[in-house]
Amino acid sequence: MDAKTGSISGGCPFTGNGDMRDLLGRTNRDWWPDALQLDILTIEGRSADPMGEDYDYCEAFNALDYAAIKNDIKALMTDSQEWWPADYGHYGPFFIRMAWHAAGTYRTGDGRGGASSGQQRFAPLNSWPDNGNLDKARRLLWPIKKKYGKHISWADLFVLTGNMAIESMGGPVFGFGGGRKDVFEPEMVYWGTEEQWVDTGAETRIQPDEGKALENPLAAIQMGLIYVNPEGPGGNPHDAEGMARDMRETFARMAMNDEETVALTAGGHAFGKCHGAKPADTFGKAPEGEALHTMGFGWLTDPEEIGKGHITTSGIEGAWTPNPTEWGNDYFRLLFKYEYELTESPAGAKQWTPIDPEEADMAPDARDPSKKVPTIMTTADMALKRDPEYRKISERFRDDQAALDDAFARAWFKLTHRDMGPKIRYLGPDVPSEDLIWQDPIPAGTQQSESVVQAFADKVLDSGLSISSLVKAAWASASTYRNSDHRGGANGAHIRFDAIKNWAVNDPEELGPVLDKLDELRGDISLADAIVIAGSAAVEKAARDAGFDITVPVTIGRGDASEEHFDAESWEPLEPFADGFRNYLKTKAQVKTEDMLVDRANLLGLSIPEMTVLVGGLRVLGAVSKHAEHGTSIGVLTNRPGKLTNDFFTNLLDMGTLWEVVDESGDEEFVGRKRGDRSELWRATRTDLVFGSNSQLRAIAEVYAEDGNERKFVNDFVAAWTKVMDADRFDLTYAKYH
Repeated sequence: MDAKTGSISGGCPFTGNGDMRDLLGRTNRDWWPDALQLDILTIEGRSADPMGEDYDYCEAFNALDYAAIKNDIKALMTDSQEWWPADYGHYGPFFIRMAWHAAGTYRTGDGRGGASSGQQRFAPLNSWPDNGNLDKARRLLWPIKKKYGKHISWADLFVLTGNMAIESMGGPVFGFGGGRKDVFEPEMVYWGTEEQWVDTGAETRIQPDEGKALENPLAAIQMGLIYVNPEGPGGNPHDAEGMARDMRETFARMAMNDEETVALTAGGHAFGKCHGAKPADTFGKAPEGEALHTMGFGWLTDPEEIGKGHITTSGIEGAWTPNPTEWGNDYFRLLFKYEYELTESPAGAKQWTPIDPEEADMAPDARDPSKKVPTIMTTADMALKRDPEYRKISERFRDDQAALDDAFARAWFKLTHRDMGPKIRYLGPDVPSEDLIWQDPIPAGTQQSESVVQAFADKVLDSGLSISSLVKAAWASASTYRNSDHRGGANGAHIRFDAIKNWAVNDPEELGPVLDKLDELRGDISLADAIVIAGSAAVEKAARDAGFDITVPVTIGRGDASEEHFDAESWEPLEPFADGFRNYLKTKAQVKTEDMLVDRANLLGLSIPEMTVLVGGLRVLGAVSKHAEHGTSIGVLTNRPGKLTNDFFTNLLDMGTLWEVVDESGDEEFVGRKRGDRSELWRATRTDLVFGSNSQLRAIAEVYAEDGNERKFVNDFVAAWTKVMDADRFDLTYAKYH
């Protein structure tokens, strides 16, 4: 357990049966085998996006009548629909939950999840038990989406509506940034391997008595939940210690500290109610498994009764406060004013009810304001006064409304924007001016003349630094990028901070002197630019030494982040357990290393050919981690290292080589022997040999090994290299929108 955060270490993030299933877990096909399969129509990489390549969402959003859509959303809050009436005549709480659950899937482990692409519309998220009845919230928004069309994505609309809901009920809002572009198909995200949803008796993912920790990169405590089981760990309301543990662990994995956890819980529960009017067996299936004629609706009761007070979602029934559509501090006031007893909802869920509440502290009935009903707390709510650390924060917020206002507004903003990346990607008039540390702020860089850049590159190549060390330094800096939450990358030169420089994969004893030398030579060039310029100059020289006169494009203008604005702890999840591009594996895992290579390529936004050519090029350039489990230079299948040749592919596919497993490697290391005299030629890993054994990868490797395609290999490598070096240059691509 981490002494600072209370977090239970998840250990190796790649556990399971040892194949790609461990990176995908249960898929939509597993959950709904009879659902219409559209995969056959997405052949040859064709996108499901109907908007076309010419559609520029950022440009369209900037043309949005922002004031008008906010007014329309605000008006919708109290325009109760007969087919799904609003609790208390106000949809605000419902829309807050919709936005919260759209954003709350984000996890720091791999940066996946979150609100950025509107995934709540698709399976499996649209059918998670924790997202029960949010299908109705999204349909309530359809008239607004229809009206504003291409100018606002569903992803932005979810979050903007959540903000407007808070604002319309008097709550504090820190700001809003648009720019989330919709996708039109489910993203492939690992949500877990369990074969049951939480509401069918699945156990919690943390079992301390059994030595079971929450698996990385997962954050939710059970399959089908956004955070924790509100009834308690595994449904046990008496496990107070376990409830706080689960909350602390899951919220931490979603980038929230204790104060943010308390503020979000209390702020969110200041509004609305839980729904547990009837047992779960009185309503139908989740949307993805329902009959065709239900038109995408799920969790249905009798059509004549839909929305008439028989709603069941969590199974818990009741409001937290006596004023469910007004912002205030009643949540904490009631939590500490009363003792609570364990009761059971009409749906059979465990919940807590205040003992002998005063009538003024009772809530109105959601459908009949003339009636009064007791308020409730969930076991998760009770943790805010049962756990000593949570209680201190809760008591402070109880006594300081301004502190709660500020903490909730900031935590909500972080929740709904954490996966958007640098602030330059935020659009619209409500973007806050303040730079927040979790946004990884980077000062603007400076432009340098071509002659200055070339002079620096010449000095680097004359410095005695090797081609491999320069390439490795640039790759180490840029390949931290992940397109899931747009964190990392070369901009900012975060690689110079010890917390990242000292990652084993970076060979810090080699990287440190390289960075020192570049810092010494760079003059007015930022270190971030210097690292990329040096690496690219090394690639150019390696190509020249192989007989190819090419230019590696380099964009200038990166800035250097300050250590003051560097949150080292939040960067910890970016450290790779495995990096097949550098032939690095921390230790043998149950998931195949080639599967982890594919996962890493996906986070870098690479295509299969780009992944393939980068591996081949980095190998011959000697960009292999010395701290790989296999030792130095493994996979460098060339007799002329440091030259940008296609030797990796020609030697890998050479029919005169016989590959054998190195016995002690456990199927991770291989030796290539010459047929006949069986002399050793090469050493390689799974992430090397997969380009010869996998039929699809072999087909691409063969292209790069063919006579006459040597220049094509070099050109394709340079293009893929440049793509990675520039992956985080949002300061260039988004400048035109500001």
